[in-house]
Amino acid sequence: MTRIETERLVVRNFEDRDVGDLHEYLSLEETYRFEPGSPIDLAEAGKLVDERKKADVFLAVELRETSRMIGHLYFALMEPEEFRTWELGYIFNPRFHNRGFGTEASRALLGHGFAAMDVHRVIAKCDPVNVASWRLLEKVGMRREGHFLKSAFFRRDGSGSPLWHDCYQYAVLRGEMPRNP
Repeated sequence: MTRIETERLVVRNFEDRDVGDLHEYLSLEETYRFEPGSPIDLAEAGKLVDERKKADVFLAVELRETSRMIGHLYFALMEPEEFRTWELGYIFNPRFHNRGFGTEASRALLGHGFAAMDVHRVIAKCDPVNVASWRLLEKVGMRREGHFLKSAFFRRDGSGSPLWHDCYQYAVLRGEMPRNP
């Protein structure tokens, strides 16, 4: 069970009450501009919440003032486990963009990971076109380690060929994390 509180947010495990809030932003085409998948319906949102309640890999981000879920974080241990490297990801409801919530939640989760979970290293990946994402990663103290050309695809064109995109990789080590960013 994970619960991390910040000035404005609560990062916590998913709960049944999150279905509507999750559906609100995962049903939008714009959510998938830099993510795999496609818009989901309310039933699919319910199934996702049921899956996400079972583990700490996906964490809900709740606005303390309203108890509304405004986004979620992904924090998963990578293979091989003995390297103690975790991957960070995030998706927020577009209605709550440009207010620093992603930065605040990610910074809190990184701090928790380094302080309480024996994390050695955290990586994150994003499309170079997604300026907001790589700026967030830099704000939380991560450094750009690489620019991988045509390294992944989420979609195919009309003839079935992959639509490749580049990827930035960011990382931070336990000792590099700012104490009071």
